Amino acid sequence: MNNPHEELYALGWSDWFEQRVTCEPADTVARVVAVDRDQLLLADQTGQFRAKLSGSYRHRHQLAQERPCVGDWVCVERQDGDDHGVIHGCLERRTSLHRKSAGHSIELQMIAANVDYVVIVQSCEWDFNLKRLERYLVMVREGGAEPYILLTKTDLVDPAVLAAQLDEIAAAGITAPILPLSNVTHEGLDRLMHHLLPGKTYCFVGSSGVGKSTLINQLIGRQRMETGAVSGTGEGRHTTVRRELIRLEGGALVIDNPGMREFGILGADSGIGDSYAAISALASACRFRDCSHTDEPGCAVLAAVQAGDISPESLQNFHKLMEESRFNDMSYAEKRKKDRNFGRYIKSVKRDLRDD
Repeated sequence: MNNPHEELYALGWSDWFEQRVTCEPADTVARVVAVDRDQLLLADQTGQFRAKLSGSYRHRHQLAQERPCVGDWVCVERQDGDDHGVIHGCLERRTSLHRKSAGHSIELQMIAANVDYVVIVQSCEWDFNLKRLERYLVMVREGGAEPYILLTKTDLVDPAVLAAQLDEIAAAGITAPILPLSNVTHEGLDRLMHHLLPGKTYCFVGSSGVGKSTLINQLIGRQRMETGAVSGTGEGRHTTVRRELIRLEGGALVIDNPGMREFGILGADSGIGDSYAAISALASACRFRDCSHTDEPGCAVLAAVQAGDISPESLQNFHKLMEESRFNDMSYAEKRKKDRNFGRYIKSVKRDLRDD
C-alpha cells in the first residue's frame, strides 16, 4: 500500500510524524509556511493555500503557544477546487523553538516548530556577544533541535579579531559547529550550502542587521526581500516582518525570522543543563544533592573553578540563567493559575445569569 504522505517528505515530513498522525479521514496534512494574524499559509504536495482555524479548535486552544506556528503540521479540511481550508488539529511537535515574550509580559512565544537545526547568526563586527549566544544555545537545546553558529561579516574584521572570538567560544565550553562567513566575499557560503540537506528544516535566528536576509537572498538565488542600507553603527535595517518557511532549490527548508535582540529564558532547566554539560556532570559529585554551587563545602563545581577547569564567568552565567528561568517559570505558572481562576469565575457568572 502506498504511503499517502510520501510526497510530504520533501516538505520535512518524516517517519516520526507518520507514527503520530491523528487526522480525521476527511482531513489532509499540510505544513504551516507563514502565519498572518488569523490566516495561515499552508503547503502540501499540491502547492500553497490559505486556511483558518476552526471555531472549535480556537475554543479548545486559547493559549498562543497551543496554536499552529511556522513549521507545524496541521490537519486541514479542504474541498476540491477550494483555495481555502479549515484547520481542525495540529500534530505533536517533534522539536520547537520558543522564548519568553519580549518586555515584562510572562508569556511563551513560539518561534518555530519541527526544526532540525537552529542557525544562530552573530556579526563579528559589532554584534558578537557570548552571553547572548549562550542564551540562544540554551533554548535551542531545550526545544530538541541541533544548533549551528554562523559568524558573519568576517570581511569587516581583522583575522585576529575572529580568532579571538573563536577562542572565547571554545573557552566557554561551547561545542556547536561554528562557521565564519562573509556575504560580501562569499567565503564560507559553499560550506554552509553543503550542510543544508534536502528535507531538513533550518531556522535562522539573530539580531537585526547581522546579515540573515542577505544570506537567505543568496541561498535562494534572488532578491526575495529588500535589505536596508547599513547605518553608521554597522547595523542594517532588517525588513523581514514575519516568520516564513522557504524551500531552497537544493531541497532544504529554511525559516527566516525578524531580528531578535532580546531572548528571554522560560522553561529551560534541561536546556541549561545541556549547555553547561561540564557543570551538570560535576554536580553529581557534590557532597549535597541540592548543592547550589555557591558556598557549600564539598562542592565539586567550585573545586573545578578553583582548579581552573571551569571559568568563573561560565559559572556566573549558569547561575544567572537558572535564576531567570526559575523566576519566569514561577511567574508564568502564577499567571496561568490566575487566568484559570478568572475563566472559572466568568463561567460561574454566566451560569448564574442563565439560572436567573
